[in-house]
Amino acid sequence: MKGIAKAVLVTIITSIIIVLLTNMSFFFPWYLTLVSETYYISQEVASENYLKRSSYKDIKDALEDRPIFNKRRNDIKILVAKDEGFYNSAIPDMDRDDYSDLSDYEKPYRQRGKPVYVKVEAVYPLTVTLWGKEYSKDIPMSFQIVTTGLKHYKDLEYYTE
Repeated sequence: MKGIAKAVLVTIITSIIIVLLTNMSFFFPWYLTLVSETYYISQEVASENYLKRSSYKDIKDALEDRPIFNKRRNDIKILVAKDEGFYNSAIPDMDRDDYSDLSDYEKPYRQRGKPVYVKVEAVYPLTVTLWGKEYSKDIPMSFQIVTTGLKHYKDLEYYTE
């Protein structure tokens, strides 16, 4: 009897591990998508020293339409900031042609050579169905890149440090 009980227990544990590994095989492509999107955003941010609102909406919409990301659309966050703590956003509320009438603090961009911080946050929905009952756990993940602005703005002072 002990042998049968052990065999059933091993079978149950093995099936749970196989289901978890199968589900985790989807995690790695999902995370690589998160990394590649962050890299793409950082390249766009580096060219202008900030992320335009129209580009932000396009990138967010494209990311929300991707597989697995579309299950947690509201949990996707794209953060671009002028400081490490993400307090001063480098995404303007509205796109404008000219920001020169704003103070340096209100401008979404910084001068060439200054760091700009890019971070994408999303939630991976780990879901396992065992014997007709669904178990799920949300795994919040993020990826961050620091990029350097390449564009020189004449309306900002240029410091050589």
